[in-house]
Amino acid sequence: MSTSLEKYVQEVEESIKPVYRIIDERALKNHAKVLNAFRRARVSEFHLRGSTGYGYGDSGRDTLEKIYADIFRAEKALVRSQIVSGTHAIALCLYGLLRSGDELLSVQGEPYDTLATMIGLRGKINGSLQDMGVVYRQVDLADDGSLDFSRIGQAIGPKTKMVTLQRSAGYRWGTSLGIAGLKKAISFIRSRKPDTIIFVDNCYGEFVELEEPIEAGADLVAGSLIKNPGGGLAPTGGYVIGQEKFVDLAAGRWSAPGVGGEIGPCNGNMQRLLFQGLFLAPHTVAEALKGAVFAALFFEKLGYRVLPAYDDHRGDTVQSIMLGSPEKMIAFCRGLQKGSPIDSHVVPMPDDMPGYNDPVIMAAGTFVQGATSELSADGPIRPPYAIYLQGGLSKEYVKLALLSAARELTNV
Repeated sequence: MSTSLEKYVQEVEESIKPVYRIIDERALKNHAKVLNAFRRARVSEFHLRGSTGYGYGDSGRDTLEKIYADIFRAEKALVRSQIVSGTHAIALCLYGLLRSGDELLSVQGEPYDTLATMIGLRGKINGSLQDMGVVYRQVDLADDGSLDFSRIGQAIGPKTKMVTLQRSAGYRWGTSLGIAGLKKAISFIRSRKPDTIIFVDNCYGEFVELEEPIEAGADLVAGSLIKNPGGGLAPTGGYVIGQEKFVDLAAGRWSAPGVGGEIGPCNGNMQRLLFQGLFLAPHTVAEALKGAVFAALFFEKLGYRVLPAYDDHRGDTVQSIMLGSPEKMIAFCRGLQKGSPIDSHVVPMPDDMPGYNDPVIMAAGTFVQGATSELSADGPIRPPYAIYLQGGLSKEYVKLALLSAARELTNV
């Protein structure tokens, strides 16, 4: 590395030690929570085997779902390899619970790109929620990026069936919604309409804090296994957790009404990977957080705006870095890809992606395609031209990849 970059690395590593200690303390408590859930479920080698066909009587699958429900303090869980993404898991919840004429209210402005497409906010998509007769309304964030409680209170009405909250900021320059923020928002919504179903997109948020959204008062939560809870080992999958009656409705959408989660095999070696990935998840999330903390201070010293700051409280594993131009976004991703173990020779370029309005640049040299838990960086080519860094199986790997990205930026 260059002398200047080496100097910055040494300064950063010394400054972030107190933050690392806080992360380690939380990881220990979260790891204890997971370990105790495994022990209560009496997991044995037998449960790690897969099943075939319909998957009737798959005790390993059923035990894994009991562990998820235990860890996340939910009545029931649906954890399946056939759920292919976080968007898919979220779709199960929205399509499973909402009917024609029901009102879905977003209180954080327009949702993440793929969710906006699924709802029907972009283009005329056959089968979108709006196409199916669901009414969508939204309340934009306040000027400072916080929830606008005054307008939320005005927006909640008799027809509001579900309010959706998003833990991560997504492709938006803003802070994540942590557990404290969730508790405040949910309490406010309940005070206005107690029977409103509160759904939380938990992607990138699992094991970052000591509590999860159900403990904050949410009714239903969804996420992806190739993000935090898969621990870098899950090759695919997603989960839905929450009140039993709502999870059952989502399961009916996943398979078929009347069948729900009673079927669904977990083939081959998949079962073991889902168990083992969950067990390791508190540690891998801690490593990703340490990588994000390093990235925040390192790129701040290089002159870029970052969010959150290295010593800010975090509600997810995403680190935003404002690069200011398409050329720098491409250079950053090119450098990160060069520092990856897989496809390091590939040159990322912006391209159209299903569900996105703008071309997206993405670097992800991962063992599992698109596994943001391993380490990835991406962003839409639009102002403020920010890259969103997430994941990292080890803080050492994150550091090496970021140095590679920084070197590429010096040539732009």
